[in-house]
Amino acid sequence: MPEQWDLYNVNREKMGILHRRGESIESGYYHLVVSIWIMNNKGEYLMSQRHPNKLYPEYWECTGGSVLAGETSLHGAIREVKEELGLFLEGRNGRIIYSTRREESQDFYDAWLFHADVPISALTLQKSEVINARWMTRTDIDNLYQSDKLHPLLFYYMEVL
Repeated sequence: MPEQWDLYNVNREKMGILHRRGESIESGYYHLVVSIWIMNNKGEYLMSQRHPNKLYPEYWECTGGSVLAGETSLHGAIREVKEELGLFLEGRNGRIIYSTRREESQDFYDAWLFHADVPISALTLQKSEVINARWMTRTDIDNLYQSDKLHPLLFYYMEVL
């Protein structure tokens, strides 16, 4: 069964309309998308490498995805990390560090920051989404960006990390 999303108006008010992933969103409506930055006690960020069959193949990113119908931004963030990395995050440990409305993709985009210390060996990568994961310093992420290996939607990272 295809994913379903709640649709919102320009003021980020839920409209009571469900939308199927993959179908066009009517003009004036938006869905909710999240990215999740996870920082450890060394100040490193947990980055994952996209599957080769996905858009932006083998690019590095923080975990993210669309929020499902009935979920809040926070619940969607926690679910995405659990699905893609096998890591459970506590909601009270997260905060939004970036939020915007993107007209070109008709979404509200929230970036979350969580703190967690977990070895890479403890992660369970979702094989259809993620092929690798690493803890990276801000310099590592800068190098990914400069070498065009960081997902382009994460351009804002310089402002918030």
